[in-house]
Amino acid sequence: MRQKLSIVTLGVSDLNRSRNFYQNGLGWAPSSASQDSIIFFDLGGVGLALFPVDELAKDAAVSSERAGFPGITLAHNVKSAEEVDRVIQKAEQAGAKITKKAQKVFWGGYSGYFADPDGYLWEVAWNPFIEFDEKDALIFP
Repeated sequence: MRQKLSIVTLGVSDLNRSRNFYQNGLGWAPSSASQDSIIFFDLGGVGLALFPVDELAKDAAVSSERAGFPGITLAHNVKSAEEVDRVIQKAEQAGAKITKKAQKVFWGGYSGYFADPDGYLWEVAWNPFIEFDEKDALIFP
């Protein structure tokens, strides 16, 4: 298996509400591959898909019951601490719940967390040890 992530699919309870949050609230453009039952966003080489949680569980042959912290977060890295603050504020204005206000963190960067309408946690972070290429992809040391 190649060391590559292609698509992250979030099981959502209300597809229209989630589409509205990401599209109108955060300003992301859905891919033309989107359909009535699934929404895709191109995140610069990795896709984010929104799919009804019951249908996603059925497709994976698991229960759709969820409880507590799922042990995963999504990250959006930016180029400055000020940009972290702007993104967190935009997410809050779009209806996100701020779970951790942006602040200096133990590893030397600056980050905060918000939860989308289904409770998926997004970390918005500035990491002074990671750079971006000309296409805004992270360059890992």
